[in-house]
Amino acid sequence: MTVSRRRFLEQATALGVTGVAATSSALSLLPASTAEAQAATGYELLSAPMNTADPSKIEVLEFFWFGCPHCYAFEPAINDYKKDLPEDVAFVREAPALNPQWEQHSRLFYAARSLDVIDAVVEPVFNEIHQNKKRLRKPKDIGNFIESLNVGVDSEKFQKTMKSFAVDAGLRRSMQLAQQSGIRGVPAVIVNGKYRTSVSMAGGHDAVIRVIERLVELERG
Repeated sequence: MTVSRRRFLEQATALGVTGVAATSSALSLLPASTAEAQAATGYELLSAPMNTADPSKIEVLEFFWFGCPHCYAFEPAINDYKKDLPEDVAFVREAPALNPQWEQHSRLFYAARSLDVIDAVVEPVFNEIHQNKKRLRKPKDIGNFIESLNVGVDSEKFQKTMKSFAVDAGLRRSMQLAQQSGIRGVPAVIVNGKYRTSVSMAGGHDAVIRVIERLVELERG
């Protein structure tokens, strides 16, 4: 799901992220021939490498949004990939609010991560939105749904966590990572802070997994 550059800049500014204008257009700094060659391989090289969470591992970072139908469709493929990760590979997820309408879903993600229930809620949240057609846009609806999952967190606690400093910090950091990566929509994947790929660039769900695996091998080399 693509996001207009104007909307991205507006939301980044609202969250206090600086330097967006310079980096969100990073791809335009690449020579046309280089960009075309990279696109043909299913990935693009970032104009400037990003730091990774654990430099000792090859990081596979997925940007996503719970409300995105393309992210939901990509879930089976990325979940299969995560099942048997090599020891030298780390999978990381971020949910930046690239659009103001995404913010509550982003807060949901970072609250669940802060409360250490993220693994238990991702699939049910995706299913509630896309299978059961529940928008989950209001904090109260989100809190009530999380409580219904019986993961040990009640609605009031979850809603309070969604407004916490830790979640605010997670949102700001995710927006910084998004603007550094130059993504234009979700789902998007960054491999080891150097390469950007997506389902549309690679040509399909299985194809993007193959691109990820190829880039991981490249980093090993």
